[in-house]
Amino acid sequence: MPASRPRSREGTWKMVLVLRGELRLTAGKSAVQAAHAAVMLFQRARSRDAAALDAWLAQGQMKVALEVDTLAELEGLERQARAAGIATAWVEDAGFTEVPPGTRTCLGLGPAPSTALDPITGSLALL
Repeated sequence: MPASRPRSREGTWKMVLVLRGELRLTAGKSAVQAAHAAVMLFQRARSRDAAALDAWLAQGQMKVALEVDTLAELEGLERQARAAGIATAWVEDAGFTEVPPGTRTCLGLGPAPSTALDPITGSLALL
């Protein structure tokens, strides 16, 4: 039986990466946009919330990729996350391939406790 991952007093930590379904990005483009969001959140946490980053790293860096239909839905998620004190990061595409420059493709949230993220993103579809 594998050893269980350590848990902080807040429980399980994760990042949530939410992409815009309406853009119909290819699988590769979606993966890259989610990766951009994860790197941005990592950098932000490293400089602003080392304890959150340490908890997330200690538990194996859980990431969940989800999808919403529209930019308006992503904007609503960002408002909810910010109100809950959860870090956010927008990915705006450079426009070299599938979408025009400046298109918001992905919203990253966290790392944060699942108990804080689940009420905001728990009903969304997996990517």
